[in-house]
Amino acid sequence: MRLSQLIVLGVLLGLGAGWWLHRDVGEPVTAAPVQGPEVSRAVAPPAPAAAHSTVQAADAPPGLLLPVQGIQASQLRDTFTDARSQGRVHDAIDIMADAGTPVLAVADGTVEKLFDSERGGFTIYQFEPSGRWCYYYAHLQRYADGLAEKQVIKRGEVIGYVGSTGNASADAPHLHFEVHVLGPGKQWWKGESINPYPLLKSAALMPGAASAAK
Repeated sequence: MRLSQLIVLGVLLGLGAGWWLHRDVGEPVTAAPVQGPEVSRAVAPPAPAAAHSTVQAADAPPGLLLPVQGIQASQLRDTFTDARSQGRVHDAIDIMADAGTPVLAVADGTVEKLFDSERGGFTIYQFEPSGRWCYYYAHLQRYADGLAEKQVIKRGEVIGYVGSTGNASADAPHLHFEVHVLGPGKQWWKGESINPYPLLKSAALMPGAASAAK
């Protein structure tokens, strides 16, 4: 083979290798959640909710309990869709309370996942019995003693305690609470968010709600 032909072949091979290297660097990498016996930890946790749902209020889960002990309906603030860092939108309601305040299950259901993430800190994903709804509790100081995945829990049961783990400020402990509409795959990390504020506001005004939260 002539010298000129060898040079052309070498250039082509170099360009091809560079294209493959560029493609590999540019493609996103999705890591599977790290599994553990009780609590999972991932460096880059999946987003709890992918998008806002078009579910109407009439179809939303009824009779939810206000999930922070001692908090009244008048103290709730609608923080759904508030702007957050890095262009994110807040898919939750933040309920301010002292660190260590008991967090209550908003409804009957099952602990689907206990997850320790960089953003949410100690979190709980709860599925309700029909499998349509997921309730997400974040920034917990700790879980209730003995809480485990697949455990059946009852409305009003203490499941954790208010804290500021994850990316929450230690000066403003609170419960970050979300309601998700689950898809056919029933994936705990993937759902559509609906605004919890009107659900909790109306539920807190229901007869017997105050006594249930004590």
